[in-house]
Amino acid sequence: MTETTTCALYIRVSSDGQSLDNQKPELHQLARVRGLAVTQVFEEKVSAVKHRPAYEAMMRAAHQGQFQALVIWALDRLGRSMIGNLTVVLELDRLGVQVISVRESWLDTASPVRPLLLAVFSWVAEQERRRISERTKAGLDRARRHGRHLGRPRVAVSVSAALALRRSGLSIREVARQLKVGASTLHRLLQAAEDAETAVPQTGTATAG
Repeated sequence: MTETTTCALYIRVSSDGQSLDNQKPELHQLARVRGLAVTQVFEEKVSAVKHRPAYEAMMRAAHQGQFQALVIWALDRLGRSMIGNLTVVLELDRLGVQVISVRESWLDTASPVRPLLLAVFSWVAEQERRRISERTKAGLDRARRHGRHLGRPRVAVSVSAALALRRSGLSIREVARQLKVGASTLHRLLQAAEDAETAVPQTGTATAG
């Protein structure tokens, strides 16, 4: 007896004004045609650029091996960018999950051309990552040439005030909260001040004897 392949459906629309029902019939039909048993359905009405609880739940279930195939309406239901979508397909394939799309029959990672398809996906994803890295580096270099400060805005912190608060018995976290600075940043500043104080020769001080 052949074991039935389990599958999940991931259904997403970008806003509350759109209906999930437009996708459901064809997703269920495709699952039936493929002989897949639908065990989970993940639905959400949210833009791909926002927090997506159903998508995250689907990926957790995939990592836990709860289904063997994922049926979607189209590749762009997974995310906003092609590079991101291809990365998701590659990750699901690594987990042993077939990705099947209603609109993109060529996407079926269980087809005979699967090795070639995944090799192309990997190559495209790597090329896009390189282009993003190159564009980012070029942008940073251009900003430096124009004298722009890069990174987080620097926060002015009074080390003497911080030391006084610490000596009053407050913890690093409490002092950081009062001075409106990160605890790790404050800790580094105080450590640097302590090191500097230790390194400076103490002249003109009396020694009790």
